[in-house]
Amino acid sequence: MSKGRKGLFQRSLDGVELVGNKLPHPVTLFAILALLVLLLSAALQPLGISVEHPGEEGTMVEINNLLSAEGIQYIFGSMTDNFIGFAPLGVVLVTMLGIGVAERTGLISALLRGFVLSVPNRFITLGLVFAGIMSSVASDAGYVVLPPLGALLFAALGRHPLAGLAAAFAGVSAGFSANLLLSGTDAMLGELTIAAASIIDPAYAETMNIAMNWFFIAASVFVLTFIGTWVTERVVEPRLGTYKGDQKESLEGIQPIEKKGLIWSGVATAVALILTALLIVPEGAPLRGTEGDTMTQIVQSPFMSSLVPIIAILFFVPGLVYGIVTKVIRNDKDVAGQMTDTMASMGMFIVLAFTAGQFVAFFNESNMGLVLGVYGAEFLDSVNLTGIPLILTFILITAFINLFIGSASAKWAMMAPIFVPIMMQLGYSPELTQMAYRVADSTTNIISPLMTYFAIIIAFAQKYDKKMGIGTLISVMLPYSIYFLVGWSIMLVIWMLVGIPLGPGGPLLYQP
Repeated sequence: MSKGRKGLFQRSLDGVELVGNKLPHPVTLFAILALLVLLLSAALQPLGISVEHPGEEGTMVEINNLLSAEGIQYIFGSMTDNFIGFAPLGVVLVTMLGIGVAERTGLISALLRGFVLSVPNRFITLGLVFAGIMSSVASDAGYVVLPPLGALLFAALGRHPLAGLAAAFAGVSAGFSANLLLSGTDAMLGELTIAAASIIDPAYAETMNIAMNWFFIAASVFVLTFIGTWVTERVVEPRLGTYKGDQKESLEGIQPIEKKGLIWSGVATAVALILTALLIVPEGAPLRGTEGDTMTQIVQSPFMSSLVPIIAILFFVPGLVYGIVTKVIRNDKDVAGQMTDTMASMGMFIVLAFTAGQFVAFFNESNMGLVLGVYGAEFLDSVNLTGIPLILTFILITAFINLFIGSASAKWAMMAPIFVPIMMQLGYSPELTQMAYRVADSTTNIISPLMTYFAIIIAFAQKYDKKMGIGTLISVMLPYSIYFLVGWSIMLVIWMLVGIPLGPGGPLLYQP
């Protein structure tokens, strides 16, 4: 092999980057998919394709032609409702109103820095990975705060700064779907899953909730923290060797005003939690369920359907108090400005919601999702691809697609209406399908050049290695991706074999 010739792995990465760059913007991609649904519905309807509705015995379902006179009336008459009714739109915006205040006042940054700097040196890698995983509760804030902080921290301790950056990046991105708390991600993906489940069984979908994966993602925090720590100290750091650069760093602790803000925001959080508990725990409380055993009362309670505003409030209150104490917030105009800035940063998501909403609605109205679900399930059953092999195959397919389409919500909006019905037809719950998706979606983020924050991470890394490029960063992050994907998949398989629910009211199997 000639000296300048790229190896197979590097050529593969170049191919991923080339193909990914050729893909249209997600907004355009959904518009194209919506148009494709219209054309396919017109082409397939005359063929007389029909299936028996899985949830309604004896009821046959045919493909609707959306380019017929009635179909065109539906397209124009429903466009606004399709946008407003796009499942994740409201829940994401409401959640981000609270999270945005906590982030823009500096509370999230101070919490992450305070935690990492308080961890003993021998546990610093573990603390950094753990903080990265937990940072997903604040959406994308971890990408901006933790990787440069990890690099600085390792450099100050005489360790290779890129190892610290890699550990933080792995925690933030590869562990994005693991958390001890519920976050906007649970709300966003959960609403899409519920909408997809209603294609097969609307009654079942009404019993679902956005905490459907909570037990599993909470347990995943500890598994992924261990894996990330082991990979950093046993694989990545030895490979990087001794840092020979001239970039020296020193650590600055939390400022007194920040400490004061953290203390009072902690008090505010405790008060908010107590008040929330009073709405749920006492007998006859307004957000407590009234029928069934304790678990049924929780799962089918008004509390579970109120999780989105509760999450927003539990971020807004401490964020507000922190901002007042640190004088970032001086009056109500500052609060309104921060919430406005947060909504402005969601502009791309709102535009995406318009075209994605049309695609999802057209797909459902055409009945192609239902028909595809029935035929897809029959095909997989005919080739005996069921059980654990089926789940692992789905994980690998999703992990590969994630290299080209980084947005978790955009990808799931396309995949959920297809795969959730197929899995339900084979007896697997929407909750399990969503969890398998989340495992795959998170673990390959860190090796996709198309991931939104990939270029930013390279910029952070170039402070310590000016030759850092796409290939170099991917080679550093690839061990995390492999070990996280394998370890997390094994954990899901064990979870399935033991038969533990994925969350409150989150079974592994679907029983109509």
